[in-house]
Order: sequence, then structure tokens, then C-alpha cells
Amino acid sequence: MPAPALMISQATTENVDPRERIHFWEEYNRKALVGLACTSYSERGLLARQSNFQLGDVRLAEISGNAHAVERSPQVAKSTPKDSVFATLLVKGEAVFLHEHGCLAATAGDLVVYDTRRPYLFGFSSSMRQFLVDIPRDLFVQECMAGGVPAPMLFGRGTAREGELVVALRSLLENPGDPAEARGTVLDLIGLLAAERSGDRPAPATYRTQFIVAEDYIERHLHDACLTPGQVAGVMGVSVRHLGRIFEAAGTTPSRHILERRLQRAHDELASPDAAASTIADVAYRWGFSSQAHFARLFRTRFGRTPTEARARR
Repeated sequence: MPAPALMISQATTENVDPRERIHFWEEYNRKALVGLACTSYSERGLLARQSNFQLGDVRLAEISGNAHAVERSPQVAKSTPKDSVFATLLVKGEAVFLHEHGCLAATAGDLVVYDTRRPYLFGFSSSMRQFLVDIPRDLFVQECMAGGVPAPMLFGRGTAREGELVVALRSLLENPGDPAEARGTVLDLIGLLAAERSGDRPAPATYRTQFIVAEDYIERHLHDACLTPGQVAGVMGVSVRHLGRIFEAAGTTPSRHILERRLQRAHDELASPDAAASTIADVAYRWGFSSQAHFARLFRTRFGRTPTEARARR
């Protein structure tokens, strides 16, 4: 969840009279995010929560709720103008996105990018949670996709690289850190996705953005004993040499980073209250070490004690 210091507003319907929740939610969204009409499908009424954060000239909303639908009809779009591109990352639940050109079906892990000047309906069939990035359309055209969004786009399942970019975006939105740096990286990632889909040559991403994508992939594959810099570079679509430059800017190398993260995760497990449930060999193999003896030597060099001693001191 984004740091509280970034928050600019928040609201929940939980303490509102059930008969007034729809009106309350529509009014809050009209002021904080975008004009829309809401429909609830639950006997309990609409139960929803929203927090809004500022990332420079980009806004971020975290929204959760039960089954409901939000619609930006032609009439609503005309009466409450909004000139932005929304990038909505669904992290829980399933949804349908209806627009003038058709329908998109989204599941947890998918990203939908769309223009708020055009009508749409977003329907959620069950409990949901999403991150919504609000990008002024002029900024989106300048930094993400020169032609704008001709029609809503769904990302996440097209290619392995597309999937990795969406996962990296989610990791960043869950914990954006510095607002200025997060703003640039969010735009970089969405721009890379748009270029991937359109076939255009993407604008060069910053080393920070590329490092975030690589770091996120490494963190999720530390258990794979075959994880190598070549594998990471292949997923990112860059050369091993370029990957080295990315990590050099962060003061390390890809191989050193992989080793350090494996040792740290192993150390954390050995120091946990549940450490006695696993053998040293189990821990070593779980974090990608093919040899227990090799793991023990590296562990002692890194932490100044053996794995057995680390577990005894938990």
C-alpha cells in the first residue's frame, strides 16, 4: 500500500446509511477522480473504499469493494468532462469492461488502459481491488503513447515480457516510495507496454525502471537454481551486457544481486520462529543452491556464522 504521506483523500461507504451509499460514492468520485454512475448488486448495498495519492502530476487511487458496476455514459462524460487516460490494474476479482468498440474481460493481474473522454462501463462480479493510475491525456501522449488511446487496451497475457512489465507495475504501485521517482517509473512502464502492443519503438526506459523490472523478476524466481543473468536479460528483451550496465548503475552486478538476495532470503528463513521445521539442506535448495556445502561456505562468508549457528540464534 502506498505510503500515508502521499495520501490526498480517502473515503468509505461502510459508515454511510445503505440508502445513501450510491449517492455518496458517486459524489466522492466526481470530486476526487471522475464523474460516473454506480450500481450495486449486493443485498447489503455498496461496500467500497478508496484512497487517493499524488505522484507529481499523476494520481493513484487504490479502490476495493463488493460486486458493483461503474458507468461513464455519454451523458455523464459530457456533463463532467475529464481529459485523462486511466490505467486500471485489477489485483483481485474479475471484471468486464464495455466500450463503444466491444468488451474486454479482465481477471486479477490484468491492466486496462482507456480514455476517460469516451463512454465505458466497468462491472465487477465479485469482491474486487484495483489500482487506478490517472494520467493527464497530454502527459500520456507526450511520455507514453504519441497517438493516445484509440481504443481500450488490455495488458497482462499477451507475451511473457508484457506479463513481466505488468507484474513490475503492480509491485511499484503496491509500494511506490519516493513520489517523483515513482511517477517517472510508472510512466516508463506504461509507455513500454503501449509500445509493445503498438509495435512502435519504445522510448528508452531509465536504468531505474529497467532495474525495477529486473529486480522484480529475480525476486519471484530466486527458487529456480537455473536463474541466470542471461535468463533475466532474455525476459526483459535486452542483452546481458546491457543488463550489466543496469545493475552497475545500482552499484552491483546481476550475478551478485541474485546471490545476495538468495542468501538474505535463506538467512531470514533460518532466523524465523519456524526454522526448526526445515533442514539446512531444505533451505539451501529452496533458495536456488544446488550444493549444501557451497551454500554453507557462502553463508558464513556473508554473515560471519554458519547456517546452523544462525538458526540456533533465532
